[in-house]
Amino acid sequence: MSADRGPHVAVISGGTTGIGLATAFRLLRAGHRVAVFSHGEASVMAAGTALAEAFGPKRSLARRVDLREPSAINSFFGEVARDLGAPGILVCNAGISPKGPDGPLNVSDLTLEEWNDVLAVNVTGTMLCCRAVLPGMKKSGFGRIILIGSLAGRTRPRIAGASYAASKAALSGLSRVLVSEYGPYGITSNVVAPGRILTPLTGSPESKINVDALARIPAGRLGMPEDVAAVIAFLVSEDAGFVNGAIIDVNGGEFAPS
Repeated sequence: MSADRGPHVAVISGGTTGIGLATAFRLLRAGHRVAVFSHGEASVMAAGTALAEAFGPKRSLARRVDLREPSAINSFFGEVARDLGAPGILVCNAGISPKGPDGPLNVSDLTLEEWNDVLAVNVTGTMLCCRAVLPGMKKSGFGRIILIGSLAGRTRPRIAGASYAASKAALSGLSRVLVSEYGPYGITSNVVAPGRILTPLTGSPESKINVDALARIPAGRLGMPEDVAAVIAFLVSEDAGFVNGAIIDVNGGEFAPS
């Protein structure tokens, strides 16, 4: 980060656990101010306490926001601008991946309600977050948008269902549009596509699904949230100003596109 720009305000959706929380800690250590939000009240309270204790109460905030509610999104971003400043960094990490009792539902068994719910959170909610920050980024001439995709949106899904895979693939298209429309204003948009990352949602490393995933990963280990946070930290920096429209795979070699 160059000295003339200084630290920025970063917003992280799904920022209270896993990849999002690891990214919050990483960006706060780099000097940024960080606002995180998610849908779970307990995780919001825990993350808010942890961030405040580590970095002080004035450099971060944590709130409960439902991405299905546009008014809640707008209210949150208004609070961020008032209390921390206009966001120069947006990390869209929030997402849901519903499963049936035996794993992902087949397309023929997928309900329209589940399909619409996943797209409302993973795609529409992401778009609304982008719309909330783009005017301020355009005005300042600087912006970094990171959309968190998935291995499931890059190749044949082994774990995720149709609604999740489709939603994560859609983020690549959204990112390309952002590149075309906002690249001339100093705003970059990139996708980070994690593979199997150990978070509270992926369960124990010893579970069958994780053991099977490990066997497919040439790196010989499952990923950690910090692996993804490190990539995000580079992409939001000023050093990454010429990286725009990329899809960065963070999967230990499980998927290596030509």
